[in-house]
Order: sequence, then C-alpha cells, then structure tokens
Amino acid sequence: MTTLELPLVGPAGEPIDLARTIDSHGFSDLDPMRLDAEASRLELTVSAGTSQGRARKSSPPRRIRISPGQGRTAQLEILGPRIGARARTHVVTAARHVLRLDQDLSGFYAATAVDPDLAWVASGAGRMLQSPTAFEDVVKTVCTTNCSWGATRRMVGALVSQLGTPALGGDGPSTNAFPTAGSMANAPERFYRDEVRAGYRGVYLIELARRVAEGEVDLEALATASPADLSDDELERTLIELPGVGPYAAAHIMMTMGRNSRLILDSWTRPTYAKLMGRSKPVADATIQRRFRRYGDQAGLAFWLFLTRDWVQD
Repeated sequence: MTTLELPLVGPAGEPIDLARTIDSHGFSDLDPMRLDAEASRLELTVSAGTSQGRARKSSPPRRIRISPGQGRTAQLEILGPRIGARARTHVVTAARHVLRLDQDLSGFYAATAVDPDLAWVASGAGRMLQSPTAFEDVVKTVCTTNCSWGATRRMVGALVSQLGTPALGGDGPSTNAFPTAGSMANAPERFYRDEVRAGYRGVYLIELARRVAEGEVDLEALATASPADLSDDELERTLIELPGVGPYAAAHIMMTMGRNSRLILDSWTRPTYAKLMGRSKPVADATIQRRFRRYGDQAGLAFWLFLTRDWVQD
C-alpha cells in the first residue's frame, strides 16, 4: 500500500471540507464507491493509466481510500501492491478529480456570506463528488430515474460486478472498476433484462454505451468544456438528446460536471424544500427557482446545499 497526502485547500485558498465533499450526494453509496460517513472515509476504484514500453496497454485499475489526514490534508491510500511512479501520478490526478480539488468556490462563498441560510457553506462545503469519468456519472444518473434507491443500487451493482475489471487492492466484484462503454455496449439485451433488471432503461443504457464507444458523443469532452466554449443551455440540450436523459437527469449530470445553474427538481428535492420552509403543501418550481436566482450559475448548488445541510454534522 502507498500512502500520500492531498492538500485540502482550494485554488483561491478557500478551505475544503472533506466530509461534506465525499458525502455531497448519493453516488458515494453506489458501487464501486464505498462510503463510511462516520469516519469520513471513501473507497473507490480508479484507472491507473497505461503502462510504458513498446507494447502500451492499460494498467490494472487500482482501489484507493481517501480519509482525513493531518491538518488541512486528506490521506490517500493506494491499496494493493507497490505502484510505479507513472501509475501513481495517474491515480493522484484521478483522486483530485473526484474531489474537485481544483474548483474555485471563493466567489460562491462570498455570495453566500450575506445569506443566513447558506453562510455556513464557506467553511468548505460545495464541492460535489464526481466519478472518475463522466460516462460513469451519466450511466448512474440514468439508473436513478423513476425508481427506488434500492433499485438504483441493484442496477449499478450488477454492472460493476459483472462487467467491470477487477482492481488491484480490491476485495471482490463490487470493487471492480466501473465498466467501459465498450463492455456495456457489447452486453446483450437479456443481460440488462435478467441480471441488471433495468427495465425500460436497458435499451437506453445499451444505446448510450454504443454512442460513447463508437465516438458519436464524447462525454469527457463535454464535462471539461468551459462555459465560454459550451454554454449551459447548449450542454443541457446535448445531454437531453442522450438516451434516457430528461430535464431532471440533465440537471443532475450537469452538477456532476461542475455546471450548477440548474436546480435538480424531483420527487425528493421538492418535498424536502417545502418541509424545510415549513410548508404543508408543495412549493411551485418557479418559487423555488426565484429564491436561488441570486446565485446565477451556482443557483443549483445553492439549492442543493440548502437541502442537504443536515447530511453531515458540523
């Protein structure tokens, strides 16, 4: 096992709350991630890049553990056998990506300072955990649509355990790497029907994976495009064109991509907002959107933090 430290300081010197980052939304509860909220510890599986030499090939994925370190640091443990320098650099980059350590939230913190309901976030909240790839986040989001959380966990668990590559340092099929687009596209429809039990989502997942595998859509490029190159409106339209993605799913995917202008309005967020506001009846979407409009391109993030403050104890 290799142990390293990751500084928990944002680009503008702002603090980063590790506990609120790794428990920022439900994907930390889906394979191959494994969250121990009480210990503020997250395990996941990441790519280790490609090996050097004439015959370049993918290195086996690695299981990693992220937990609180000394001072303003996180401890990164690369589980399994000793890792080479090239692969170690790739793994560290992946860990930083998952935690969004390079995201500058200083402007957002300044805006929340005058909002009594959100002034608390400046202590380091607001970084939304993302998967190692945008493809993983999109697939997981499709698996959340119109079903219980238990069904989502079952679907994602089947994909990981049966189509994913075993990880060095892993402890079973649930710690496999998330499957590639190619492996998902090549799986027969009966696999999605009988093993994943994805229902109507099965054909969507196959078609989504096929488009990514064949290069018709580049989700990783969408995730890294700047708002200047690809506006939020354009990104939303592009995502809604994907199989199984509607307005709710697009808003959630955008959040995992660091685009926080859309509010995630669904069967959990709407009643939760009403309850927090002391309302016995539903609150109109337009009213909710008006409350957070002041935050501009971070309105969705402000809304999400308003809803989830009690997820992590101060």
